[in-house]
Amino acid sequence: MRPEEFLNQYKSALATQKWEEVAPLIHENACVIFSSGTHKGKREVKQAFERNFASIKDETFTISNVHWINKSDAFAAYLFNFHWSGIMDGKSALGSGRGSSVIVCENGKWLLLVEHLSQ
Repeated sequence: MRPEEFLNQYKSALATQKWEEVAPLIHENACVIFSSGTHKGKREVKQAFERNFASIKDETFTISNVHWINKSDAFAAYLFNFHWSGIMDGKSALGSGRGSSVIVCENGKWLLLVEHLSQ
């Protein structure tokens, strides 16, 4: 698998809003930085994703303008724009920003190691 294929799988998994779809793509030592804070390790990352999935109903999350900073056989880093929309507390809500991610290849499988989303 190439890094671009990982990104397509990740986007598809996020669209399900189900942790069990996202989990196989997340490294055990992952660290994500969302508006809710910094979440370290797969257990904390799971909690952050599940909290987001529960609070945003019917979410649409898109990634665009991907810029690959570096790609090798072992790791890749990329920047991107993101946009989300959905229902929060019964009302339409949306947001957007920039993100950066690092993925690593272990045993032939690409995994998300770091993701940072910000406005």
